[in-house]
Amino acid sequence: MSDLGNKEIFAENLKYYMMINQKDRTDIARDLELPYTTVTSWYNAEFYPRIDKIELLANYFCIKKSDLVEKREKENKHKQAFPLLGTVKAGYDYLASQNFIGYINIDREIPDIENCYALKVHGDSMQPVLYEDDIVVVHKQNDIENEQVGIILIDNEEATIKKVIKYNDYIELIAFNSYYPPKKLTKNDNFKIIGKVIEARITKIFE
Repeated sequence: MSDLGNKEIFAENLKYYMMINQKDRTDIARDLELPYTTVTSWYNAEFYPRIDKIELLANYFCIKKSDLVEKREKENKHKQAFPLLGTVKAGYDYLASQNFIGYINIDREIPDIENCYALKVHGDSMQPVLYEDDIVVVHKQNDIENEQVGIILIDNEEATIKKVIKYNDYIELIAFNSYYPPKKLTKNDNFKIIGKVIEARITKIFE
């Protein structure tokens, strides 16, 4: 039997692609110039959208129309998808199109998925643990525990990945590469912690 016209399947698929794209109903209504009540009726499986609206949503999520209307194969229950970013900077949307690369899957269950994203590593300061183009999964938060690895934004420029050592009046950013000395930051410096690294994918360690 065809899944076309099945409101529950469509709603389930819609919620899935909203989740991995970190969009809510307000975002979709605003971005696609649709009534919020209409989006909500699809979301709650109350109504099934017309074909032109299905195409509109498919283009919005960069997927096929069938991805929205056909029953999706269940993935491993512990597999979760994260948006993959090229950089993290101040002053613009982390998920802006020029920063968005794609998605990666993580084969374990991670809580609070809505506040996680993946980030591609740039530079050699974290070698031999993290190499250029390795991928880390980051939980968005404004503080981390002592000696954890975090994402730190300095002087409103591109963020850096470093181990954070906390002292009473300052912190030190520690690179795993001994070529780079620790960087001391006090409350008078312009910096902020914007995330904690919770997973890493090492791609070049055996090359």
